[in-house]
Amino acid sequence: MATALQITPMTPVIILTTVGASFDLQQLAMDLVEQRLAACVNVIPRVHSVYRWQGKIEREDEQLLLIKTVDERVPALKKALLTLHPYEVPEFVVIEPREVAEPYRAWLLDATASPPPEATRSRK
Repeated sequence: MATALQITPMTPVIILTTVGASFDLQQLAMDLVEQRLAACVNVIPRVHSVYRWQGKIEREDEQLLLIKTVDERVPALKKALLTLHPYEVPEFVVIEPREVAEPYRAWLLDATASPPPEATRSRK
């Protein structure tokens, strides 16, 4: 007796990364959303970071990015982000929320889904 194939729904995740306070990240955010690697990129424009780097304690103002996506997009998003990231050792932290409101989850899945083939052809 055959069993039905169970498809695991895409899991929403949030990716954290920081860039310098003067880094112009508008194109980075647009690229991630346009490529459907992210549904949304929130920018918190000024966070103060204290960290150890090369044996010294550093203090810097940075911008924090909250990148909303799904786990299936993480490898491609990581590759794109690390290619464009200005830091030698970029922060890349993936957080899986415990709960996501269903209407928001549906929007996030739609925003990160591959476009239908017809949509791809009509843009050419």
